[in-house]
Amino acid sequence: MSNIILSLCLTIQIQLKIIIYLMWINLGKYSLKKLYDEPVRKEYRKLQVDSMPVVESFERLDYLQLLKEYFAEHGKPLKPVSRRKGCLPVSEDILCPKCGAPHSYIYRNNGKAKNTQYLCKVCDFTFGNSTDYLKSVALRCPHCNRVLERIKKRKDFNVFKCKNPKCSFYLSNLKRLSSEERNRYIADPQAFKLHYIHREFTIKLKPLSKESPVMPDVDLSKIHSSPYTLGLILSYYVNYGMSSRMVASIMRDIHGVNISHQTVINYGNAAAMLLKPFVDNYDYPLTSSICGDETYVKVNGKWHYVFFIFDTIKKIITSHHVSPNRDTVAAIKAIDDTLSKYKEIPEKLNMVFDGNPIYLLAQHFFASHGIHFDVTQVIGLTNDDPVSEEYRPLKQVIERLNRTLKRYYKSTNGFGAFDNCQNYLTLFTTWHNFLRPHKSLGYRVPVNIPGVTKLPNMPAKWLELLDMAQYYILEHQAA
Repeated sequence: MSNIILSLCLTIQIQLKIIIYLMWINLGKYSLKKLYDEPVRKEYRKLQVDSMPVVESFERLDYLQLLKEYFAEHGKPLKPVSRRKGCLPVSEDILCPKCGAPHSYIYRNNGKAKNTQYLCKVCDFTFGNSTDYLKSVALRCPHCNRVLERIKKRKDFNVFKCKNPKCSFYLSNLKRLSSEERNRYIADPQAFKLHYIHREFTIKLKPLSKESPVMPDVDLSKIHSSPYTLGLILSYYVNYGMSSRMVASIMRDIHGVNISHQTVINYGNAAAMLLKPFVDNYDYPLTSSICGDETYVKVNGKWHYVFFIFDTIKKIITSHHVSPNRDTVAAIKAIDDTLSKYKEIPEKLNMVFDGNPIYLLAQHFFASHGIHFDVTQVIGLTNDDPVSEEYRPLKQVIERLNRTLKRYYKSTNGFGAFDNCQNYLTLFTTWHNFLRPHKSLGYRVPVNIPGVTKLPNMPAKWLELLDMAQYYILEHQAA
């Protein structure tokens, strides 16, 4: 019986491909694309994230003062470096990053090599010709203590590499290669990752920062509709996931209020901008159990990523960052949204994500700023390891949140502008955190505000949240 079912499934798949091919011929590429316009789930790059480097702080020195001290101690001046015959000279633009000594006092520490290491004769500091120094900090390999050298410069990060051929990390990886892999490595070394690599992010982001409150362009107190009508519109538009056209139709056919679908969108955007500072900076009762994942939404005809981060115990959304790219910068901003909501970061804070390495790189970014937390990765769809088996339920919680968004987002048929997408997600987060009862919480809302939950209906609750948000903005502007 199982062989028959397998054969039928295979036949159906072949027939489906034939049908799609025929439709492609008859309808053309563009028409077929509209029929099958689903996001393609691209696999993230399986890059290896190494441990954090050793960050060495050093005091800036003045080589002129060191030369004076040497003369006072030895009774003679410190002579410049005497080059051996055949040794490559040191370029005049090479200076010691620690004391500022010129090239005449710099040894070429490994002779004739082009990518070399230097040694300062004045202060005995070693450095590379492509090494970057962050103010008074040097990055060193955690396995051999060699200063890392910058090998690539990208838009948002620099790539540093340990080029020490005697590094224990490199030798260990080289030893694991089979004879066939060794031959491939000799022919194409770029295909293998054997040396220690560190990525230093240069994005202009102050960790744990909070945006200043901004008033919306549309003043909701001066709209033509009544406040109760505004509450009804938000209830239909957000709570029940209706499209703006459907909300306009219900308001006209059921409530006798003649408004356009664009007015619904304008009211929603204005409410979202008013609510955003209040929602982002609210004093949430968060726990140390956090989970995150990405999902898809369409913005202006292109697929974007929504980075949801979620308190798995309190059921509170802590971040809904939208980005056109699924990269480390987006992950950093999403995690920063979450960390900024803590008064004090818990010592045992653990964030559960999938196997995407961008979250480990984000962890390194925050560690470089003195902010530490654990990252647990649940890899794949099956529990192939003890970690996945233990944390799979938490991952499933965030997957259910993604499905909830997809169900509500589906009626919008995508967003026409990036700001509209962000505003809708702000409204969705407001509803989810303050207005939506959860079964796992005993049908209570995640964030219980007595002045909101005691009100008799949903329009009144939306209006109360808007009043609280407006009061929050005015209070902070006055401060």
